[in-house]
Amino acid sequence: MKLQGKVAVITGAGRGIGRAIVKMFALEGANIVINYSKSKKEAFSLADEINNDGRETLVVKADVSKADEVKKMIQKTVTKFGRIDILVNNAGIAIPAAFLDSTEEMWDQTIGVNLKGAYLCSREVAPIMLNQKSGKIINISSISGMAERTAVNNTPYVVSKAGMIGLTRSLAVNLSPHINVNAICPSLIDTDMVEATFTPERKKMSIQEYLLKRIGRPEEIARAALFLASNDSDFITGEILTVAGGKAMR
Repeated sequence: MKLQGKVAVITGAGRGIGRAIVKMFALEGANIVINYSKSKKEAFSLADEINNDGRETLVVKADVSKADEVKKMIQKTVTKFGRIDILVNNAGIAIPAAFLDSTEEMWDQTIGVNLKGAYLCSREVAPIMLNQKSGKIINISSISGMAERTAVNNTPYVVSKAGMIGLTRSLAVNLSPHINVNAICPSLIDTDMVEATFTPERKKMSIQEYLLKRIGRPEEIARAALFLASNDSDFITGEILTVAGGKAMR
């Protein structure tokens, strides 16, 4: 019960990595705010599952790229729980497009959800955590934002994830010493997003670059998030934790 009594806001929590993090955090004692934008059915079924296990939940529909919706989500959280201990900026989209094939709409949508969303959520949560003199912010970036050659042709996505790494380091400085801010950079994870954006051929080719010769599971990212959310990581901030099966090893 490493998160007993904590309140965690997890964006993009209806499916994939976000859903796995909700389950992991609830199992460890946290009460959860489940944010979704489109996955309403999945979000409420997840809440039912968590409630049956004795945790409290709040399900909030909010587009994290819109400041007014983020503000309302955080206000609802404080009204219900009175505090926020953990924020996981997980909401993300991927629209595969090389630079010359990308459009302004693709750019705005991807940067808006992936990067601006993390900024807006952190901006709303930070004053609450600073007032508490404690808090953990975890950004779910990607090895695509580091130096993954097979992904750098996907310009909007790569830039958004690289931006999350920069945002993580900036927030760690600006919100110290009371708030720990770290990022997780996964590789390919077995989620609906990967299924929608990777052809079987491309996935097979990518896996050959992994030392462990497989893609990751959402639960493996959730375990990393649990570490960064718990007291086990109290002396860690501004760091980028790569969970990539050896693919990003230097």
